Amino acid sequence: MTPEWLVRPLRAIEGSPELDGAVGALARLSSGLLRSPRIEGALRGEGLGHALHPLLTDFPLGAWLSATLLDVFGGRPARPAATGLVGFGLAMTVPTAAAGLAEWRAAGEAPRRVGVVHAAVNGAATSLYAASFVARLRGRHYRGVALALAGGSAAWVGGYLGGHLSLVRKIGTADPSYGPAPAPPPLA
Repeated sequence: MTPEWLVRPLRAIEGSPELDGAVGALARLSSGLLRSPRIEGALRGEGLGHALHPLLTDFPLGAWLSATLLDVFGGRPARPAATGLVGFGLAMTVPTAAAGLAEWRAAGEAPRRVGVVHAAVNGAATSLYAASFVARLRGRHYRGVALALAGGSAAWVGGYLGGHLSLVRKIGTADPSYGPAPAPPPLA
């Protein structure tokens, strides 16, 4: 059972009408960005059998985690590779966010509220990684590492919120092609 200290904030977000202004603003923005039903469908993963967004999140998160590992264990020779990985992660946030936005548009009221917070937290993570990238390019490696660690912390929170949306609220996971999931057999 999930600890109450993790459940309580998510319930508060889901039940917070104060977020509806941000939800409305993002809905208006997304209407302009995702005008084509074909593009929106592709970003939702139509034709794949499941949502595209969770697959795409592995690219920025994997690149950023790899950069952190190089920062910690690679020493000075690994700095250019770590910088490149931070930059690659930043580039991959664009399709990842677009796919998430397409899924978000099809969600209900409570998941949209969580989605707005998820997007804001991930936006903060991306901003911190962008600042890390700039610091690294300017030769301020340790500042870049510190900013990346802060960005990684924000990305962890954003990932937790995203996990709630996909695993608990089932956003983007229902493809009628597969029918209902079979019940697992009992373990002996």
